[in-house]
Amino acid sequence: MSKLIKNGTIVTASDIYQGDILIEQGKISQIGKSLHVEGAEVVDATGHYVFPGGIDPHTHLDMPFGGTVTADNFETGTRAAAFGGTTTIIDFCLTNKGKPLHESVQTWHAKAEGKAVIDYGFHLMIAEITDEVLAELPQMIHDEGITSLKVFMAYKNVFQADDGTLYRTLLEAKKHGALVMVHAENGDVIDYLIKEALEAGQTDPIYHALTRPSVIEGEATGRAAKLTGMANSQLYVVHVTCEEAVQQITEARNKGVDIWGETCPQYLMLDQTHLEKPDFEGAKYVWSPPLRPKEHQDALWTALKTGQLQTLGSDHCSFNFKGQKELGRGDFSRIPNGGPCIEDRFSILFSEGVKKGRITLNQFVDIVATRSAKLFGLFPQKGTIAVGGDADLVIFDPEAERTLSVQTHHMNVDYNPFEGIAITGEPVTVLSRGEFVIRDKQFVGQPGTGQFLKRKTYKGTAYAGDPKKGGAGYV
Repeated sequence: MSKLIKNGTIVTASDIYQGDILIEQGKISQIGKSLHVEGAEVVDATGHYVFPGGIDPHTHLDMPFGGTVTADNFETGTRAAAFGGTTTIIDFCLTNKGKPLHESVQTWHAKAEGKAVIDYGFHLMIAEITDEVLAELPQMIHDEGITSLKVFMAYKNVFQADDGTLYRTLLEAKKHGALVMVHAENGDVIDYLIKEALEAGQTDPIYHALTRPSVIEGEATGRAAKLTGMANSQLYVVHVTCEEAVQQITEARNKGVDIWGETCPQYLMLDQTHLEKPDFEGAKYVWSPPLRPKEHQDALWTALKTGQLQTLGSDHCSFNFKGQKELGRGDFSRIPNGGPCIEDRFSILFSEGVKKGRITLNQFVDIVATRSAKLFGLFPQKGTIAVGGDADLVIFDPEAERTLSVQTHHMNVDYNPFEGIAITGEPVTVLSRGEFVIRDKQFVGQPGTGQFLKRKTYKGTAYAGDPKKGGAGYV
């Protein structure tokens, strides 16, 4: 059945206007005023915003780490995402040295198929550059549609790749039209600082932050940016937390380097003092890079406002406090890194950003959806409201007041890092390709209806070397 969303305020990254949206066969077929279509199901959006579905460019579902596996799989994680207004996620596919890339991709497909309730894509981890990897990369990028490659500069002896691997990945990415992503921390120095702390008997969660200082993130960000400039390639820095990293990204962009930056709601809202909570409660806030002293938050908000950071990922990597985070009692380095943020990303940015005047309504849509669609080869199918695009839509109540809590969230985890924080704004109804996933705040979707997205390649920036215009290309 066709659907007609009427009387809403339609908001994209560039426009705000009153209008109706006709949905047919999963696509937006018409946008106009006072539309009437015989037989169409009418959805009244009076008093609500109609946003494009959110795109979360950074999730970890059903992922092994630190001797355990994340609490949310592709069913529970995508359901929580949908409740939060997100209709597309891009999850990280981990690989193993010495094993074919396609084996890891098959593993990740098996994790998602039959479970996801919204659409999804994969980023591909690159741990080494060998003849075998080089031979497989074109197939991964062009045939599989996995057009983004992740390199870790941290987690020594687990995920960390050396600078040579990063540089060669950048060269290959330029050749084949992929976007390289980095976790930017100096893993070698962090490894030394962790050993030093443990030898001194410093085992509490706060030492996770103190052994990963912000200068380490800034150094690695600058190093990755310089290697990107040398390779004349393209870079996306995930989960930026601090002023030093923002400075390095800004400096590189001003020199014409094709570099982009993502931050996360936890770094905008929470600070290092949360790791000091007594009775090991600080372990709930252990993720990497760590939470920073509160003064870094202003730098992140300013960077979002001025366009030096362009996206907001959740870095959703949920571990239960009981039985999982507790693995690190007596040794902070054994606490599984990660936190549950997939559900609250969208609304936190609206409440803390738009409602408090830090960003505009159009910037909100760009940060939460459009920019990721452009950078990761999904635009204009996703990330905007336009005729011919997928009918991924969020009907959003901008005045709803609520308090974030483990008691009301839908993530499969036993705590909420934003517990007790009052926010304004809430998704009411969410559609994925024209079908209701959330209707009147109730889940009505079906596991397995989410589709894998083969994404377009990254063509390069569309602003002819002027980073201040902040565009992104795709083919």
